[in-house]
Amino acid sequence: MMYWQKEIETMDRKDLVKFQLERLKQTIELAGNSPFYHKIFKEKGITPDSFQSLEDLQKLPFTTKDDLRNNYPFGLAAIPLQKCVRIHSSSGTTGNPTVVLHSAKDLDQWANQVARCMYMVGLRDTDVFQNTSGYGMFTGGLGFQYGAEKLGALTVPAAAGNTKRQIKFITDFGTTCLHIIPSYATRLAEVMYEEGIDPRKDTKLHTVCIGAEPHSEEQRKRIEQLLGVKAYNCFGMSEMNGPGVAFECTEQNGLHIWEDNVIVEIVDPVTLQPVPEGEVGELVLTTINREAMPLLRYRTRDLTCILPGDCPCGRTHKRLARFKGRSDDMIILKGVNLFPIQIEKILMQFKELGSNYLITLETIGNSDEMLIEVELSDLFTDDYSALQRLTKGITRQLKDELLLTPRIKLVAKGSLPTTDGKAVRVKDHRKLC
Repeated sequence: MMYWQKEIETMDRKDLVKFQLERLKQTIELAGNSPFYHKIFKEKGITPDSFQSLEDLQKLPFTTKDDLRNNYPFGLAAIPLQKCVRIHSSSGTTGNPTVVLHSAKDLDQWANQVARCMYMVGLRDTDVFQNTSGYGMFTGGLGFQYGAEKLGALTVPAAAGNTKRQIKFITDFGTTCLHIIPSYATRLAEVMYEEGIDPRKDTKLHTVCIGAEPHSEEQRKRIEQLLGVKAYNCFGMSEMNGPGVAFECTEQNGLHIWEDNVIVEIVDPVTLQPVPEGEVGELVLTTINREAMPLLRYRTRDLTCILPGDCPCGRTHKRLARFKGRSDDMIILKGVNLFPIQIEKILMQFKELGSNYLITLETIGNSDEMLIEVELSDLFTDDYSALQRLTKGITRQLKDELLLTPRIKLVAKGSLPTTDGKAVRVKDHRKLC
């Protein structure tokens, strides 16, 4: 059986849209109980009957992360607190964190949604699933654990960090699937090889679920080659419960976003107007299956597009393209708009380079410049002329891609800092006038 919930996953598009509209009206009724949305609905005369089609969503203003912070902690709660059973929050470093409330129903729906994703990429109750995500207030750990347990897999809540312990669990417990951040996946593989363990031969790994940071197709292929697995992209965010909002199927060509739980919009991040299918814009989501804290037209800041056409897997829910980055991660240098993932895409094409790199923006004289430091791989031979040729080749390809010329510094393996969490790829030391 290919599907966790075949009736929902393969629902006819017309029926799915009707289903969404029914749930949207129910959500509007529920959201009106929150102080935040009650005020908006009253000012704009909004009722459930205001929505006769999904296009009527545009009658509503966008909800932003600042709205969550400004209404901290419970201004968006749609049910009494005594009916909520969980709080998750972001790890904001300044001001109030963003708080998300869950009811028991929400947690059950979340577990089922993640189980649907994991089943879609081949996990079954015979698998051993190891979760390398952080737990606590971060949703990545618990979300995947709920999903794995829901489908009956033996679950190893290893949490983040302690690479050698992760490797011991993989080998001793017969781990078959990992949930892991892409940059940490390459680091884990490197340490395994350093320890004399070939994950392709010495472990039972066959699948990894990767997400939480932008990554290129080249990095995905590198992870697959190093670990001997199939790597599937996943998307989630704490404001939308957590992981499982969208996930690749075995076709590895776009992430199915579960439209029985959210309504999808793609808008221009500047004009905030809808963009045509296939055009990159900012992902905007409306929850239609959440009880404690529904969110309407929430601006995720994530940049993607809706892929046209049907998926050969038979699922009818829309597919999102690989995320390009976040609208607030965009680098503007010398009038050029670019994203770190564009640089990674080029770097990963060179077998002589490792997976760790750092982009530094700095002001030299009166000019803003970019320095890209990247580690060499074990495949590089210690040859000065080869180093020069490699540097020139990288510079040429980056210039063609970015339309500007960065400085390239090739460094020894292990020279750049690493982290067990999300990789820090950009440091901006430019002087502000």
